[in-house]
Amino acid sequence: MDTITTIAPGLAARSAHATGMIMRGLLPSAQDHYVRHVRRFASFAGRLPDTAAADDLRGFHIHRHEKGAGATTINRAVSALRFLYRDASTPRTRPRPSRHAPP
Repeated sequence: MDTITTIAPGLAARSAHATGMIMRGLLPSAQDHYVRHVRRFASFAGRLPDTAAADDLRGFHIHRHEKGAGATTINRAVSALRFLYRDASTPRTRPRPSRHAPP
């Protein structure tokens, strides 16, 4: 008997997010920060991040600022959520240009 296994939407998004971070070469510490900020956002929004609206993002940033988060923490949260919504959802079609001069 064949069985069809489906992945829950939140699990599929989480897997794509983790794979995207590895593919972009993020250090494990940066990956930990990104995951932590996405979890905080999901907790704040009260739903899965892939179902959140723009108002949820704005509210989250205001909430973090009002709670006394520093600029570095807020910038990391912005980077993590930007990666989640923009970078992880669009595959890279061409390689990054090298930062080093050719030999």
